[in-house]
Amino acid sequence: MAAWGLIMPFFMRASWFKKQGYAVTDKDGMIRLLWKGFQPDALPPEFIKHKKKPELMPGKVNVSLFLNGWCPAQNIAYERTRRAISGYEEFVELKDYRTNEREVFEEWGISDAVYIDKKQIRNGPPTPYNKIRKVIEKKVRKLRK
Repeated sequence: MAAWGLIMPFFMRASWFKKQGYAVTDKDGMIRLLWKGFQPDALPPEFIKHKKKPELMPGKVNVSLFLNGWCPAQNIAYERTRRAISGYEEFVELKDYRTNEREVFEEWGISDAVYIDKKQIRNGPPTPYNKIRKVIEKKVRKLRK
């Protein structure tokens, strides 16, 4: 049985799983992959690692959206980012990746993410709409110069 948890004490606490007899098998930043083996020959799981980052199209603000749909916080970030590019479509190169399609997920190794150029916007809690909009506006202003 596998689960993920955070080392932060406010949501999906990894420490709760440890108290239930789970062991940490992998780490990714503040996220921990925990598991409890019920068969003696069971192998501990590992996170699927990020394999590549989005390519940049010169002369555009590059927005890459990776959406699986399982995480409400990431769904909110996705929708806010789509709204934030409104009015700037001619300056933005938008790439939308649906990682609920297994081939897409395995190609990238990314489940849910928002990238503006090559910088990932934090996943949770979702970045406020106004902050995303300001980042895009600032990058568009730089392009226009």
